[in-house]
Amino acid sequence: MNTIYPSLTIALITKNEAANLEACLQSTAGLTDKIVIIDSGSSDATADIANRYGAAFHRHEDWPGFGRQRNRAHQYIETDWVLWLDADERLTPELNQSIQTALKQTPADGKTAFSFNRLSNTFGAFIRHCGWYPDWVVRLYPTAHARYSDDLVHEKVLLPADTQVKKLQGDALHYTYATLDQFLAKQNLYGRLWAEQRLAKGKTASLSQAMVHGAGSFIKMYILKAGFLDGRHGLLLSILLAQATFNKYAALWLAGKK
Repeated sequence: MNTIYPSLTIALITKNEAANLEACLQSTAGLTDKIVIIDSGSSDATADIANRYGAAFHRHEDWPGFGRQRNRAHQYIETDWVLWLDADERLTPELNQSIQTALKQTPADGKTAFSFNRLSNTFGAFIRHCGWYPDWVVRLYPTAHARYSDDLVHEKVLLPADTQVKKLQGDALHYTYATLDQFLAKQNLYGRLWAEQRLAKGKTASLSQAMVHGAGSFIKMYILKAGFLDGRHGLLLSILLAQATFNKYAALWLAGKK
């Protein structure tokens, strides 16, 4: 991999991402040869693929939640900038070039971070509505000036108050769910972690709230966010996420009754 910007590290957290990792790393060609991967116990070929790309591969199997797992990468990053990717994401050529241009023109002084837009592919179709697109996420920031929140799930980048977030050109293609089993497994995990996190903060829920939030999720995604324009995939996704929303509030209700 030819280094264009030597003061950039690409960072990922992984577990059994052999089906995705190579395509993700291929899409970063030309950016840097510095890659840090924090793995939580892969049993597939994830480590072999990481080694082929010269990544520094570190195992941390005592899972502390998504935010803290990401923050573990900072002890291994020595560059001015870090670009965070998920293994199921791919940089388009336009986004790759936009990152190169931005880093050549921007000092790593904490005054600027960058976000990019994700276009998600679910069950073989790109979803351009449902509230899923545009989907701006902050992923490129000066290493010394930011960290992720410690949230168990739905973690976010914490930036200094005076940091300006600039938008990069081009999309990242996000291959979220290939199968229904994969969707259900991930949503069950996220829902359980969400409920645990809320319960730890003293939050509770009722079964009626679960019903209202579930119904509201469907109305928002399919009608208000024009999910119907995504055809059958939009309908399916809206139904499934309404169910997932109900499930997570139901999990919080049940946890609060113990």
